[in-house]
Amino acid sequence: MSKDINIKELVDIVRARGANGRSITAIAGAPGSGKSTLAEQVVEALNAMEPGSAAVFPMDGYHLDDLVLVPRGLRPRKGAPQTFDVAGFSHVLGRLKQNREREIAVPVFDRSIEIARAGGRLIPQTVRHLIVEGNYILLGSGDWSDLHRHYDTTVLLVVSEEELRRRLSERWKDLAPADFAFKMEENDLPNGRLVMTGSVEPEFVLRQG
Repeated sequence: MSKDINIKELVDIVRARGANGRSITAIAGAPGSGKSTLAEQVVEALNAMEPGSAAVFPMDGYHLDDLVLVPRGLRPRKGAPQTFDVAGFSHVLGRLKQNREREIAVPVFDRSIEIARAGGRLIPQTVRHLIVEGNYILLGSGDWSDLHRHYDTTVLLVVSEEELRRRLSERWKDLAPADFAFKMEENDLPNGRLVMTGSVEPEFVLRQG
């Protein structure tokens, strides 16, 4: 059964588990749940105690490019599970888990232009606390389930759908009404429900909002 924890407890857990070598913590949550912010907060806290000991590895860097999505008719569903390079993500997670290289370059998604930048972040061998964050990284079906073997700690961020709707409305407020409605009702909110119903039981749950 999952245990409810707060951010301070999560920081303490991650710190302890990375005391003797690299430990990978997976933080999953719905779109708009604040998982990226939480991951950065955990890393900031760990690095305040020991500079350079922690880093974030976001799933979003493995978005398939529009050059792939458009011919497949998936551009409107960008951000859904089928629009990611899951195998590529798992491969690099395996390299990071083994930690045999001096540093590993990972892609970072640039939300301002909706494109993943290759080699946007370097994760050095000295990092012991690696925080992996993404919507679907705890899904129990398909290729996503292959990711679980890399994790030492799993966390699901839980936020009410009412709060998710409020946050996503703010995120997409500049879209045209039809685009806004599609993004909310046909993409982000259904994707969020999938995260909550399709993820495996995590070791820990952190509730916000």
